[in-house]
Amino acid sequence: MSEPLRWQRTAGTLTLSGKLDRDTLRSLWEQRETVMADVGTIDVSALERVDTSGLALLVHLREIARAQGHAPVFSGVTDKLHSLIKLYNLQQIIVSAEKSA
Repeated sequence: MSEPLRWQRTAGTLTLSGKLDRDTLRSLWEQRETVMADVGTIDVSALERVDTSGLALLVHLREIARAQGHAPVFSGVTDKLHSLIKLYNLQQIIVSAEKSA
């Protein structure tokens, strides 16, 4: 069974940990609007695994933040996640805080 997805909001940062995949993302999906209120940074450094469903949710979370007037950045993007982002040509959408600095 997959490690459950966990998240925490602190001072404008949403920190995700565990596995973000089709088996674990439902709880975050159901609370996405509330969770993304006033979030400017999405920290993905503690994610152990992200599949294409999880990547799609990250894109959706970014769009929610943009609709709320924020330009969110992603921090802690691992090499594996970066490869997935690049594979789907999402580098302009999932902007890493490390790359924009």
